[in-house]
Amino acid sequence: MKKTIIALAMSLAAFSAGAQQPVPTGRFADAVNHWNKEHGAQAYERYKPDQFREIAGNIVAYQNADGGWPKNLDMLARLDPDSVKAALKPRHRLSTLDNANVYTQVEYLSNVYALTGDTLFRNSARRGMEYMLAAQYPNGGWRGWDADAVTFNDGIIYGVLSMWNEVLSGKSLYTWVDDSLKSRIRASWDRGIELILKTQWVQDGVRTVWAQQYDHETLQPVKARAYELPALSAGESADITMLLMRIKKPSPEVVEAVKAAAAWFDRTKITGKKVVTVAVPEGLEEDRKIKRDRVVVDDPGAAPMWPRYSELADNRPFFATREGVKVYDLREVPAERRVGYSWYGTWGNKVLKKYPEWLRRIEK
Repeated sequence: MKKTIIALAMSLAAFSAGAQQPVPTGRFADAVNHWNKEHGAQAYERYKPDQFREIAGNIVAYQNADGGWPKNLDMLARLDPDSVKAALKPRHRLSTLDNANVYTQVEYLSNVYALTGDTLFRNSARRGMEYMLAAQYPNGGWRGWDADAVTFNDGIIYGVLSMWNEVLSGKSLYTWVDDSLKSRIRASWDRGIELILKTQWVQDGVRTVWAQQYDHETLQPVKARAYELPALSAGESADITMLLMRIKKPSPEVVEAVKAAAAWFDRTKITGKKVVTVAVPEGLEEDRKIKRDRVVVDDPGAAPMWPRYSELADNRPFFATREGVKVYDLREVPAERRVGYSWYGTWGNKVLKKYPEWLRRIEK
């Protein structure tokens, strides 16, 4: 009996110690990066990762009446949330899914609720989910910040549907979601996947990948910011393909979509080259703030890479100036945009690495 009591005490102590482990805050990194860019280097105190109650309290305080959150805030900042929001421009106080927003707060709050049992955090997380449900358009998509269009850019649709997939797959973090809410999430998920299948671009009868944005009515690719022109987008398409490969029992339509996307990544990969950052020779800066540059160099051992944008008609890589002028050589992009945007990336490698394993699983 004594041994049993001691063992139980040790188990409870271990659980208590584990419960005090920091809740991961890495998902807020993009927001913090944008905050620092927009507000400059500011000296203020921040909560430590193990102060998860305080961080969750911040998140609740920043939540808007519609259940969403303004973007690009530092959720770990020890600042007065009301004062921070009041200092924002009116548009920037609005809720948005842009820049990994809303679903990241919901995930964090769900983590803290699981640790504490405090219903304040669960209720805030539920309101965040309600915002995501309400923000979905009848076509199954969600809009972005830079354009009122179906937006895959900045992980908007990928982020929401990834959370829905975790809820519907029974991830323990979301056991608090009741059957009624889960049913609505299922319907939202189904509409979202249907939209993904509808928007997969077809070239000469062959399915390829996806664009960053689509018109709500026609579901044709459209531009967002001046340099974000209609095109096939490797970065967003890689995320979408990875999401589809996480579906446990994919439909025949989903299977064909994944196969087509993987084939596109394979035939469009650029090998033997990489992008490197170099110093700008003194006196040659286009702007005194530009101290570095990016160039494409040969490297036989480099991992395959893809351009951010490829022509809808023939997959030809292209780039754009801040004024929206399309060019076909990175050197033709002004230095500020050359270093200020990810024109090339290795996004497709995660797809090509995962694809063989996925193919074996679905063909069993």
